[in-house]
Amino acid sequence: MQTSTAAQAATAPRHDPAKPLLAIDEPPPYAVVNPDGESPFLLLCEHASNRIPRALGDLGVSEAERQRHIAWDIGVSALAQHLSRTLDAPLFMANYSRLVIDCNRPLHVPSAIPEISEKTEIPGNFDLSEEERQQRIETFFTPFADAVARRLDRLQAKGKRPFVVGVHSFTPVYFGKSRPWHAGILYGKATEFGHSLINSLKRDSTLVVGDNEPYNIDPEEDYTVPVHADARGFPGALIEVRHDLIDTLESVEAWGHRLTRCLTEALEASKP
Repeated sequence: MQTSTAAQAATAPRHDPAKPLLAIDEPPPYAVVNPDGESPFLLLCEHASNRIPRALGDLGVSEAERQRHIAWDIGVSALAQHLSRTLDAPLFMANYSRLVIDCNRPLHVPSAIPEISEKTEIPGNFDLSEEERQQRIETFFTPFADAVARRLDRLQAKGKRPFVVGVHSFTPVYFGKSRPWHAGILYGKATEFGHSLINSLKRDSTLVVGDNEPYNIDPEEDYTVPVHADARGFPGALIEVRHDLIDTLESVEAWGHRLTRCLTEALEASKP
């Protein structure tokens, strides 16, 4: 673990919350891919990027650490865009690192703006004032969450029942412990949808598929499924793929085709 000291924290740039967090030439807080897609699936990629706004410097975290999984879900940007194309599904992607703020965390939990991720300290997140914290929420979290909510509101108003799917990846080793799964499906209330995806993946007998593994959906720790899906009565799930399995263009395409099949089968199974 990096040594936690006042001097280390002081080296991380402190932003004046009276000034904007994003410069005019920086990307907006989120992007929408295939906004007019006709699929019943609405894809979310909350951890697509490891970008940090210039105003926050590097948050006191080394380049090597910022390339690790603590800053983003490796491989998921490409995978989510592949699924958006093959399913003809709208995709909402967060443009900044979860080290700045995590768009899949309730705002009251410490991991929303983490001071430590796995074993790495994030000095730029130490001792934030309420103004600094609120500015991150208003700049990054709220625009993304509200954009997704508006899209769901419109679909709901049209009598449609979208399937909300978050696209994620996970590390092969966590806190020194190897993980046996190739992929996992995380779900809350939508057990039928979750089990359908799991069963479809398990048609490939070479895969080890997690059922609410390597994580599980917890309303106190998760945002996407509890808020955007379960609370509205929509089917919702997170797809987790081990990131060393989607680290090349070829492997992204292979998993993209596999998941397109699984999602299409789950959609067909849901029809009366």
